[in-house]
Parts: sequence; structure tokens; C-alpha cells
Amino acid sequence: MTRILVLYYSSYGHIETMADAMAEGVRSEGVAVEVKRVPELVPEDIARTHHFKTDQTAPIATTAELPEYDAIIVGAPTRYGRLPAQMANFWDQTGGLWAKGTLIGKIGAVFTSTATQHGGQETTLFSLITNLLHHGMLIAGLPYSFQGQTRLDEVTGGSPYGATTIAGGDGSRKPSTNDLDGARFLGARVARLALKLA
Repeated sequence: MTRILVLYYSSYGHIETMADAMAEGVRSEGVAVEVKRVPELVPEDIARTHHFKTDQTAPIATTAELPEYDAIIVGAPTRYGRLPAQMANFWDQTGGLWAKGTLIGKIGAVFTSTATQHGGQETTLFSLITNLLHHGMLIAGLPYSFQGQTRLDEVTGGSPYGATTIAGGDGSRKPSTNDLDGARFLGARVARLALKLA
């Protein structure tokens, strides 16, 4: 049976919401999906002081389980135009998998959030994609057949490199319907590709 992992890191809940939408897209194609997160590196007292969303229900992923999936969709917010330390730390532990080539040929896709429209969405997506390419994964982007990313009537996320959302400088903007539709579209696309390669 084809299985897909949505692997994410979320400080304030925006990426968690996008991860759930991504999983909805996968399920819409009848494919099994699990949503898991990488471990938090910030001490709990500091995370609470800075209002991190600490009540996330997704279980913690391990690098050892990655080979069990046919596709891995990775999401994380930007940190100065690149992936955050929590996600980098997780992928830094996959050297053994890389040495064995265990992820070669699997489907990969990415998603992110930024505070502003020009806050590094595409560079963050590329910093996530780089890890997947080094593992020999096949990258699925968000094609322009998802018309939502060409909208000009509202502030919106979306890039040919992956699904995105904009959180606002204070984190008050939640993923829009269009942002979530982009995540569902990409999740469904990854599921269809994984089925074709199964």
C-alpha cells in the first residue's frame, strides 16, 4: 500500500494547519498519509514565553522511519530565508540513509510560511528541496494548473516550488482558503505521482 508522510515543523501553528491541509489532499486520492513533526529544540520554558504553539498533537517523527514512505512532504517556516534549525537538525541526522541511498526515487515536495510576501518563501522552499535532492528524491512542485497562485485580488501564497502561506509580522494572519487549497492541490498531486511510481 502506498504511504505518504507529511513531515513538518511549526512554531506558531501556521505550518501545522498547512500540514493538515496537505494531508487532506493526499487522502482525497485514497492514499494513506501520516502527519508527524520534528522535535522542538527550544527549551519548553522559552517556547512558552515566546508563545510557541506547544499543544500540537502530531507525533514526533524519527529519521529511521523515513524509508517506510513512498513520498515525503516537508514543511517548515522560514528563518531568514532558509529552513529553521529544527528541520535542519532532523535532516542532518539522515547521513546513514543517504549513504545507503534509501530515499532515492521517492517523491518529495515542500511547503512554507513567511511573515511577509517577500520574506523568503522561495529561498526557504529551495533550502528544504536541497535536502531532498541530495537524497535522490524526485521533486513535485505546485504547477500553475493550480490557478490560485496567480490571484491578484488578495494577498496570497503559492509558488511553483511549493505551497506557501503568509503569517503576518505578528503571526495574526492565518492560512487563507486559497493557501489551504494550494496545499490540498499539492498533497493530491504527490499522492497521484506516488501511485504511478508504486
